[in-house]
Amino acid sequence: MSAETLSFTAPLLAWRTGHHGDICYLLIDGDVAEAISTHELMRRLETGYRRGFGSVKVEVAIGQSRWSTSVFPPGEGGWFLPVKKAVRRAEGLVTGDAVTVRLALL
Repeated sequence: MSAETLSFTAPLLAWRTGHHGDICYLLIDGDVAEAISTHELMRRLETGYRRGFGSVKVEVAIGQSRWSTSVFPPGEGGWFLPVKKAVRRAEGLVTGDAVTVRLALL
């Protein structure tokens, strides 16, 4: 992971989508959300453009699981981190669990 690594703990939430099944995610808020927003702004100022949906690329570590993905601003503040089913299975996570995350901003 890169030098700019953030850590936080948040409950695993589920967004009920009907025919697509549940999408599980973590909502990032507080100081960690501010750090991501600052990173996104600095990147946008350096490159002159915004990534799709305002997303930020990240490397994620939960327990022994590691993967690359993006976090997204949900509109009402904070950041949305999707947690794929393979990770939930590997780490034994269910909705409502408090999940500790290490997040590297790319």
